[in-house]
Amino acid sequence: MYDIRRFNLSDMTACGAVLRKLAANARSMEDVANKAVRHLYDEMVDGATGQRAMSQVRFFKTHPYKNLDEELRLFCNGVLGDTRAPADMKCLTLLASAGEEPEWNSRHNSKGHKAIPLPSEELILQFPMISNLVKQLGLEINSIISPDPSCLSDIEQTTYNVFCVPETPGSPYVPAQDDFVIPYDIKSTVGFGGILPSGNLYAIIMFSKVPISRETAELLKPLALAVKVSVLPFEHTVFQENLEPCRPHHAT
Repeated sequence: MYDIRRFNLSDMTACGAVLRKLAANARSMEDVANKAVRHLYDEMVDGATGQRAMSQVRFFKTHPYKNLDEELRLFCNGVLGDTRAPADMKCLTLLASAGEEPEWNSRHNSKGHKAIPLPSEELILQFPMISNLVKQLGLEINSIISPDPSCLSDIEQTTYNVFCVPETPGSPYVPAQDDFVIPYDIKSTVGFGGILPSGNLYAIIMFSKVPISRETAELLKPLALAVKVSVLPFEHTVFQENLEPCRPHHAT
């Protein structure tokens, strides 16, 4: 376990070693994402109490609208209203979730974050957490909406950063204050992520009941590369539902 109050280089190294190996026995990116959020949710603790430090951990990835299933396309359409969704529009898609409420342990139960359409910079700016996440990861919003193939290699190789809102209560960057931040006593919000070779963004966001400083958050930066190592084999096998059921092997 990692005491988030005293999170150090040794903890980061140990956590990164686990996250790097999540592809073993996985069959999809969603599978890896579920393992990642579960590990972080279970193992990040408040050393003062021994209890879990995180209220919720989420894994997001941008994904083209045309490749979403019907459930997620309908969700996006509801967010867009009368605006027609372009086939290649990027959508910030929830791949996995773990948390203290039963319904927080499946992406299918999310009420507001299943798939957030990203048709324009103007709409992204209406979601302060997303726009701030992109900014703190060192990216331009347009590079998420329409990745430039000529710049993709450089961005993909260099962008591993952290997202941090050290004092989440009252922060405009985490707008769900009355129904989430206050009742669940969220003290800080932290995350890390980067860019995949496809140009898609991936990010893990953690909502902590223990205050986390920017200095501690910086120690999470190498975890972005560890996660990338595990999800890379599944860039074309994202959702668990798209897989054929496993068939028993019969010896001949």
